[in-house]
Amino acid sequence: MNADELRQLQAPFKARYREHPEQAKMTTSATGYLVKGLPVCRVESKFGTFQAGLHASAGGNPADRCSVDLLLEALVSCAGVTFNLVSIAMGIEYESVKVVAQCDADIRGALGIAKEIPVGLTGVRLRFEVDSKASDEQLAVLLKQTEKYCVVFQTLGNPAPMAASLERVRG
Repeated sequence: MNADELRQLQAPFKARYREHPEQAKMTTSATGYLVKGLPVCRVESKFGTFQAGLHASAGGNPADRCSVDLLLEALVSCAGVTFNLVSIAMGIEYESVKVVAQCDADIRGALGIAKEIPVGLTGVRLRFEVDSKASDEQLAVLLKQTEKYCVVFQTLGNPAPMAASLERVRG
């Protein structure tokens, strides 16, 4: 795909959302079901069902997908797609790009054994390993634009308000 093809692909969406901004609002969701007696959640995805569980460092089964791994995979996929779109729009060609996300955490917080340790990630890093003839300046702009337009990167860096609720149902 080149920049003209990308603009042509997105033009009707951009025009519709400019004319009808309310149509640009979207809600997405994910659903999971707990497995009684096991520390796992069966997640129903439009791409198939999978089982998420504890990270191995907290006693989980390494065969289960861990939520932290899923979060990093979401970051890699969103940033990779965004990087690709921005490179197309800018006309920057590359031979290859590898996207790597890493995070740090101290599992003692999640295990409740050290109250002073936060529950959650303490650092997230995203790296693009790029083989390209583009100039350093072009690649710097490409990275900046990728950061700006990557939904997951922006959400992690500027968290959206969160809320949890419990609704009693009768089976």
